[in-house]
Amino acid sequence: MKIGIVNDAPIAVEALRRTLMLRQDHEIIWIAEDGKRAIELCVWQVPDLILMDLMMPVLDGVGATRHIMAHTPCAILVVTGDVGANVSAVYDAMAYGALDAIDTPTALAGHPRNGVNSLLAKIDSIEKLINQRQSPADDLPHSGASVSAPAGFASKKPSRQAPNSKYLVAIGASAGGPAALATLLSQLPADFPAALVVVQHVDAQFAAGMADWLGSQSKLPVRLALAGDSPAPGTVLLAGTDDHLRLTRPFQLGYTEQPSGYPYRPSIDVFFQSVVETWAGKAIGILLTGMGRDGALGLKAMRDKGYYTIAQDRESSAVYGMPKAAAQLNAADAILPVNRIADKLVSLISKQ
Repeated sequence: MKIGIVNDAPIAVEALRRTLMLRQDHEIIWIAEDGKRAIELCVWQVPDLILMDLMMPVLDGVGATRHIMAHTPCAILVVTGDVGANVSAVYDAMAYGALDAIDTPTALAGHPRNGVNSLLAKIDSIEKLINQRQSPADDLPHSGASVSAPAGFASKKPSRQAPNSKYLVAIGASAGGPAALATLLSQLPADFPAALVVVQHVDAQFAAGMADWLGSQSKLPVRLALAGDSPAPGTVLLAGTDDHLRLTRPFQLGYTEQPSGYPYRPSIDVFFQSVVETWAGKAIGILLTGMGRDGALGLKAMRDKGYYTIAQDRESSAVYGMPKAAAQLNAADAILPVNRIADKLVSLISKQ
């Protein structure tokens, strides 16, 4: 891949340069010392991937990400000194279209926080995402797929009772998703009667913070989905691990490692397909902004089953990839700006 580096710290640039040299197929095409210079260099040559720092002089990484995604869009991975200390800025960058975030690796071999392999793994995942065109429908796991709770997620006693809700609202989002989700959820009333489950492409280490952040934007409670949870009316459950979230029984959620080869983890297609196969009530599918095609086939399967489906429109999408793929498949009953989706949901559910 052709890669651009945006970082004002020489030691960080050197660490990134040494990391990328470990792969012959990665080429550094330019290095920018601040966000303003990165914008200028993108006009000259748009890379396949930008490794973007957050805290820089002249123009920071959030501002640079916002401008680049609006004018010369490409894949952006936030690589900064301490992701945990800059969580708010990370979410801001992801809201504008950054795909993920990771700590800058140290240049010291054998250092306990070296991070070289983790960064290369992130880059590999993004490369698969960029190269992927369409996942075959038969790659989706069937109802009998093996499902288990990931480490750290306690399974609950399975619920045999259907929740007191006619509707499940299944939502998928990727690059630009945090801002789109905040807009949608903030406009839903506190007495919204349907259950909501969200699959957002995000590293597991950010999932809990994202749930808290979205909860601060919403009148509805937002929390991570645990294995064994049942979708509940008026509650937003967010996929919380790097495994795929899916329905394992008509009203019960679980996590599965399979399919292992997907560039998207957690996968929206996997969850949407499980709704088609397993959900025992009515459902609405929504596909928001994001790079690639994840969710398009699943949304089409939901529409083919008779569920109402919505895709975000081009103008309001930070990255018009996933909803575009859905539109090309005729997978959406409606294509709407993100600020009109909540009203549509209320209207649809109030008619029942």
